[in-house]
Amino acid sequence: MTKNSVTKNDLVLKKPLRCIVKLGGAAITVKNEMEKLNEQILQSVSSQLRQAMIEEKMAGEKVRGMDWSRRIGKTGVSDVDDFKEGSADLQFDPFIVVHGAGSFGHFQASKSGIHRGGLHKPLAKAGFVATRISVTSLNLEIVRALAREGIPTVGMSPFACGWSTCKRNIAFADLSQLKETLNAEFIPVLHGDAVFDRLQDCSILSGDVIIRHLAELLKPDYVIFLTDVFGVYDRPPTNPDAVLLKEIDVDETGNWSVVKPNLLDMNKHGTVEIRVSAHDTTGGMETKIMEAACIAKLGIDVYITKAGTCHSLRVLKGEINGNIPDDWLGTAIRSSKKSK
Repeated sequence: MTKNSVTKNDLVLKKPLRCIVKLGGAAITVKNEMEKLNEQILQSVSSQLRQAMIEEKMAGEKVRGMDWSRRIGKTGVSDVDDFKEGSADLQFDPFIVVHGAGSFGHFQASKSGIHRGGLHKPLAKAGFVATRISVTSLNLEIVRALAREGIPTVGMSPFACGWSTCKRNIAFADLSQLKETLNAEFIPVLHGDAVFDRLQDCSILSGDVIIRHLAELLKPDYVIFLTDVFGVYDRPPTNPDAVLLKEIDVDETGNWSVVKPNLLDMNKHGTVEIRVSAHDTTGGMETKIMEAACIAKLGIDVYITKAGTCHSLRVLKGEINGNIPDDWLGTAIRSSKKSK
């Protein structure tokens, strides 16, 4: 059983992949209000991605939006004349965006139980349709937000690209279209999706699993998870005693340990408590840490921080490497080999 229809040699890109960025659903949506965008955060993240990923020689160029369609309740359409012959073509370092669903899709998936399969049941079949309507509509909004910042984004749905799972792990993923998209200097925007599953008819393929798979094959310089909190805590961040774990090491077997701060010195007993929301069918922070550990084991640094903050801009720009600055709020997850 192969996961890909192309070999690793077929996936060689014209330019090295700078990073993969995960936009957490809890950050870009209002998670307790069904299908409501957090427009302020989405706009901020889109602007930061432009600032961080544009080639230095193009940094002073005017923002030329690529969303030429009208939006309900909004006025104005980007000026097509900005792209007249002879105008400079903005150049971006290659990167990939993957986003979660937040309040778009999780509720539909949870209510219908499609993460457990069962497409022969009317509820699951309807839920599969409803979930995909919801997550693809969010994908469009994110593509538009990035395009308004002049980033040449293209939405790519795993289901439409023929991806499938087996027990919620990727069983097949054709990456040829993704490679062509990057080599044509577009920025792919993927998302967690409802897909067919080889053992249980259907399942949810989470954005975190997608990122791990892409990282294994495309070897980005680093991976970033932008969330609604500053990183991984030793207990739910709403707890006033919660401590931000600033650095986590991952050994060759994938096991991870907290390096900074020393929880034992803080009388924290070295334990970490993680909880998952009842409606979250993708595993929440627990899945995020597991997938991040798998990526770090490959020698690729992973960073988790809060979206739309000065800390997210710094890590997007690649400024957080080596020793973690005391004034940076976030979690760095790295191979233990790099720490030695």
